[in-house]
Amino acid sequence: MQQFKQLTSRIWYQTPVSETDRPIVAVITGDERSLVIDTGNSSQHATLFLDEIEKHGLRRPDLVALTHWHWDHIFGMKQMAVPTIATKRTVDEMRKMMDYDWSDEALAERIQQGIEIPFCADAIKLEFGKDREIEVILPTIRFSGELEIDLGGVTCLLRQVENDHSPGSALVYIPEERVLFLGDAMYADIFSAKWNYTVGQTTRLLDVIAEYDADYYVWSHGEAMSKGAFEKEVHVLRQIIEVTQRAAGHLPEMQRLYRELVGRELTTDEEETLVFFANGAKK
Repeated sequence: MQQFKQLTSRIWYQTPVSETDRPIVAVITGDERSLVIDTGNSSQHATLFLDEIEKHGLRRPDLVALTHWHWDHIFGMKQMAVPTIATKRTVDEMRKMMDYDWSDEALAERIQQGIEIPFCADAIKLEFGKDREIEVILPTIRFSGELEIDLGGVTCLLRQVENDHSPGSALVYIPEERVLFLGDAMYADIFSAKWNYTVGQTTRLLDVIAEYDADYYVWSHGEAMSKGAFEKEVHVLRQIIEVTQRAAGHLPEMQRLYRELVGRELTTDEEETLVFFANGAKK
């Protein structure tokens, strides 16, 4: 069951669903305008979010900002029906999707070509069922670098960032509310044959994120994470980056060094992240 939660005085968000890959969708309510972050993975998802906005007496969206181009963040655009903002890289990637067929056969063919992955194909089938009327609509406002949006009494700062999961993504920072929306930028590259993080991309991303002072960090497929919890995640990543470099990407040596560094056996998440960085070192 999805929940609609208030994070701060001006920010509300809808919780994600892992089975059908529904990400967090959020709204920032200004005195003059409101901005939604991502559109959901279908018209049904977007409609549910808009219904919650109405139910809670919030201002309907005036703008949408996309964090990146993956299907689960953009397929609700038609239902939102407002001007949409995205990086130029996001628009370029969405343009490639405009003529896609979304039948089972077409999804299977794109999996064979390495364009699609089984997890996403399965989630699309669950979210849309047999009859899939999917229309990819291109954003109307495109930017590179940074973009500032004044909603009246609150500001949204969009910044393009490179990362392993979705190059050309946008972070969304709301300084007055001290909240940073990460989209999927912190996740691994799951579209390569071997899921991976690379040292260079992850280091640069963490350095950019460190420029923003936030009380909450929102992962699209997780929850709003407190500053303390997020700093622990970053600490683990930086430690794993260190051992990856010291071991030149050799997994057994990375595992040995990390155990030595933390003074205990590894958690399942740490083991997985070490594997991802080892995979990335071989790219």
